[in-house]
Amino acid sequence: MSELPSRLIRAFRNHSAFERTADDQFISTTTTFEGTVDVTETEPQFVFTVESKVPLLQAVTEEEVAEVVENGWFETFELRVRDIGGIFRIDRELSPTVTRYAETAAVEVTLEDSNPRRGIDDAAAVIDYVEGTFVQGVIPGYTYTDPVAGILERARDAAGGR
Repeated sequence: MSELPSRLIRAFRNHSAFERTADDQFISTTTTFEGTVDVTETEPQFVFTVESKVPLLQAVTEEEVAEVVENGWFETFELRVRDIGGIFRIDRELSPTVTRYAETAAVEVTLEDSNPRRGIDDAAAVIDYVEGTFVQGVIPGYTYTDPVAGILERARDAAGGR
């Protein structure tokens, strides 16, 4: 492991949403989909590069998803993700990059903060926001496979089985 500042390591260790990897990347432990954070220090700021990946609909449905539906879903997802600014405690002007791959969509956001705890909280909020945005975009009428089926089941249970 490289030498990251001790106050940054302490802040991540005290945050329940991340686990450190051998290559000094931090993995989200509280979300279903993959979320990672890389951090560099540029005195006096920390630069947090957050990446969150979600599946495309076709990758998590039993039925065939028409290309026009998948394209529309992705465009809507991308628009919603770009509206990320309002989730933070401080004003942040972020420009998320949303990239479409064969079976996933990857969202990357870079944010800077001199306060490692606030930066880590905001990195976790980005990952949560991307996952929540995915769940909002789930289209009824398809039979979803895991992990989406599990997310939907937990949501139904939390809502009292409705």
